[in-house]
Amino acid sequence: MVSKRLMGVWAGLDVCLLAAGAVTLALSIVWRAPNVLMNMVISKADLTAGTVLGIAFIATFAISVAAIVQRNHVTVGLVILNYALLLDAIGVFCVGTFIWMFTLHERDNFHKLWAEAPSSTRLTLQDHFKCCGYFNGSDFAEIGGFCQSQDFINGLVANVTSNFCVTPLTGFADYTLNNIFTTVIYGFMAIVLCLLLASLCVIKKVCLIFGFVAQFSFPFQRQEDERFKRIDAKRGGRGFV
Repeated sequence: MVSKRLMGVWAGLDVCLLAAGAVTLALSIVWRAPNVLMNMVISKADLTAGTVLGIAFIATFAISVAAIVQRNHVTVGLVILNYALLLDAIGVFCVGTFIWMFTLHERDNFHKLWAEAPSSTRLTLQDHFKCCGYFNGSDFAEIGGFCQSQDFINGLVANVTSNFCVTPLTGFADYTLNNIFTTVIYGFMAIVLCLLLASLCVIKKVCLIFGFVAQFSFPFQRQEDERFKRIDAKRGGRGFV
C-alpha cells in the first residue's frame, strides 16, 4: 500500500510540473509580443523551444493523471510516465545547453545580430541605452534620436562601457539569458528528476510485475509481502511468517 506521505510528495511534484509547463508556455507566448530589446535577446528559436518544452510538460502531467488513477496492479501507465519524464529531462538539458553555449560568446554573437538588425532596431536600442554604435561610433551607428549627428558620435569619448552599445546590450542579455538558463536547468530539471524518483517509489510499492528499472534488465522485483508469501508456500507453511 502506498503511503499518504509518498503520494503527497508525488502529487506535489506533479503539480509543480504542470505549473512549470504553464509558465513556460505562457512566457513563450508573451515574449513573442513586439519588443525590440526582448526580440533581439530571445530569438524565435528560443521561443519555439520554450513552447515545445511547455507543451511537453503539460502532456506529461496528463499522462501522470491517467497513470495514477489506474488500479494498483496496473503500472504500465507509470512506466510510460517515467519514459516521458526521461524525454522531458533530455529536452530540458538540450535547451539549457543551447542557451549556455550562446552566452559563452555574447559580445560576438550580439555583434552579428546588431549588424543584421534593421536601422530602425539599432536606432531604438541606441535611444534606449543612450549609446551610439556597437563597439565604437563607426560600428553600425545610426544617426537620429540620441545620436543626433555624426559630429555628436565623433565627439564621444572612446569608453566602451558607457558610450557604445556593446556593454549595456550584452549586460541585459547576460542577466536575462542566465536567469532563463538557471530556471531551466536547476529548476525544471529538479522537478522532472524528483518526479521520476517519486514515480519509481510508487511503482516499487504498488506493482507485482516489472518496475521501471526492470525494463533495463534488472532483476525481477516483487512486493516484499508477496515475495515472502511465496517463500513460505514453498516451505509448506500456511501462514505468512
